[in-house]
Amino acid sequence: MTKRPVILVVMDGVGINESNLGNAVALANKPTLDYLWENCPNTSIRAHGLAVGLPSDGDMGNSEVGHNAIGCGQIYSQGAKLVNENIESKEIFNSKTWKELAENAKDHKMHFIGLLSDGNVHSHINHLKALIKQAKVEGIKEVRVHALLDGRDVPETSALTYIDDIENFMAGLNDDNFHACIASGGGRMQITMDRYEANWSMVEKGWHIHVMGEGRQFESATEAIETYRNELGVIDQDLPGFVIAKDGQPVGTIDDGDSVILFNFRGDRALELSRAFDGDESFDKFDRVKNPKVLYAGMLQYDADLNIPHKYLTEPPKIKYTLTEELCKHGIREYAISETQKFGHVTYFWNGNRSEKFDENLETYVEIKSDVVPFEQRPWMKSAEITDQFCAAIESGEYDFLRTNYPNGDMVGHTGSLPATIIGVESVDLALARVIKSVDKVNGILLVTADHGNADEMYEKPKKEGAPLKAKTSHTLNRVPFFVYGADVKLKHEDNLGLSNIAATVCELLGVEPNEHWNESLIEK
Repeated sequence: MTKRPVILVVMDGVGINESNLGNAVALANKPTLDYLWENCPNTSIRAHGLAVGLPSDGDMGNSEVGHNAIGCGQIYSQGAKLVNENIESKEIFNSKTWKELAENAKDHKMHFIGLLSDGNVHSHINHLKALIKQAKVEGIKEVRVHALLDGRDVPETSALTYIDDIENFMAGLNDDNFHACIASGGGRMQITMDRYEANWSMVEKGWHIHVMGEGRQFESATEAIETYRNELGVIDQDLPGFVIAKDGQPVGTIDDGDSVILFNFRGDRALELSRAFDGDESFDKFDRVKNPKVLYAGMLQYDADLNIPHKYLTEPPKIKYTLTEELCKHGIREYAISETQKFGHVTYFWNGNRSEKFDENLETYVEIKSDVVPFEQRPWMKSAEITDQFCAAIESGEYDFLRTNYPNGDMVGHTGSLPATIIGVESVDLALARVIKSVDKVNGILLVTADHGNADEMYEKPKKEGAPLKAKTSHTLNRVPFFVYGADVKLKHEDNLGLSNIAATVCELLGVEPNEHWNESLIEK
């Protein structure tokens, strides 16, 4: 057993960017982080693309794959890459679930609900195209798309680009025996895509829009987007829900006998809608009013332990040999805490997409309930409350390895507000100062890193000099920092090192032999 506890802090969305333009990290008053840079062993590591199992280095990382990589010490094919492989091999269309839903829809409708963009964080428009194309091959006659608008993982007002793309694609397939069209939609932060049960009313709004066809009617998605922009002046993610109607009648309500596929591959914002469709009469999160008897499936199973959803098209990565599992074998006592927005990341995703604990006696998890308010209005979020309990846990001496996630850099960064995100970063810095004091009291070792960038790049890079600056609400492709406080070690500085190298580093500092399947430690021998 180690004599010195190891404490890991994940500063969500805090990457490294040499430019100060729109860089909330550089512009923040952050004496604690500055101290770590100047006085402690540090290096930069990869947190996107191939380093976290995504298709290419042009794909931004995200909190889910980031915590998978940190928590399992390996690189698994993830999200888009996993779906890409299954579509290319046709495995997805040979699955029992696809065949069942396709056969069912031949005399009814096939519905596709999901985020319409190529952001590659929750979904990809090319996956939707492949599903629609195959639906026609299967002899399905009616296809309806329920388009959630992004503006978060892609430019903030790019929705019409994707609407035009998918409508032109469907027009090229439509004929006397096949008809596909958009039936409803709305901004991802207004309807349907809530996560961690922070705001079920978003899902309820989406249910009324997609399932019941209840909402403001428009002749086309383009008309809806342009009208809302003119009236409200909001970006894509905040556009209200809309229903496409012809002669006053919705063109694509979800009815008994239909098949429904949620084509998002990422799990956090897919779980609640899946529960609404899969839930029996005991479902009580909102009054569904209309609960059609449909066959429902997700692109993946978003939570294998809870069996959500029951049906899915793509098998999730089978993540083995996680850090938590390894530490439990050695009797290491663990503590994990965050607020609701990222609690699942330091538990479920960290443990390889597993909800259950490996050892009830060795693992303690604490969730601080997030506020249900726009993050730019509370950029400090629950950083103080997390720190209160985190520091108490460190000083208690009851745990050997403790971890937390401060969501501010990511969640506030997604709002596009530079002033608010600067405050978010400063809030994390204040928290770090308190954590360091607690680490000192127990002679601990503190590791500080991030799961991906976001706050480090709050403006889109201008395409030409002098062009007006536009808010950037998506993650970045930047590397992230890795600091060691309290240990005299030398860190590696190699281009290919990434988040998956952290697990072995933790074990080395705990005096535990790293698992043979993991990537190497960041510490030089």
